[in-house]
Amino acid sequence: MPPNVSPGSKDEVERRKGGEISLGGLDDHIGYVLRRAQLAVFQDFIGSLAEFDIRPAQYSVLTVIEATPGLKQSQVSSALGIQRTNFVTLFDELERRGLARRMPVDNDRRSYALYLTETGAALMEKLRAAVHAHEARLDERLGRDGRGRLMDLLKRLADLGGLDGEGRFGTP
Repeated sequence: MPPNVSPGSKDEVERRKGGEISLGGLDDHIGYVLRRAQLAVFQDFIGSLAEFDIRPAQYSVLTVIEATPGLKQSQVSSALGIQRTNFVTLFDELERRGLARRMPVDNDRRSYALYLTETGAALMEKLRAAVHAHEARLDERLGRDGRGRLMDLLKRLADLGGLDGEGRFGTP
């Protein structure tokens, strides 16, 4: 807001009628800007995978299973932070599409190991190319050395070990 315009004043009301909206300082909050950035990145990511009808969570599951075949459902859902009930529904869809399969785990009748099918492995080749193009667009937007700096900062924020007993960031 311009320094000489007070909130709720006639000048401020006129300014808003022109389409300007004050964010009230939200654009200086890390969480707000991070969320906006996440939405922009996901929008591009979703567009990149649209022709394959794959959502980000599905891509994540397929990637983990491809990298470490034979994991149990609980291991994959835990590694990706997906609630167990949501994971079952998500995996059911991958299985229905013939991209992945469950196989019983020896000596544990209640658990299933997860694997890609041949169709799933072939799709992953195509998905990798689409994701590579997506990542290249992000790199271009971030500029030289931007990716490394951003990844370092985001990983520092994502490190759950840095939270105190109240769920707040403590001292590093």
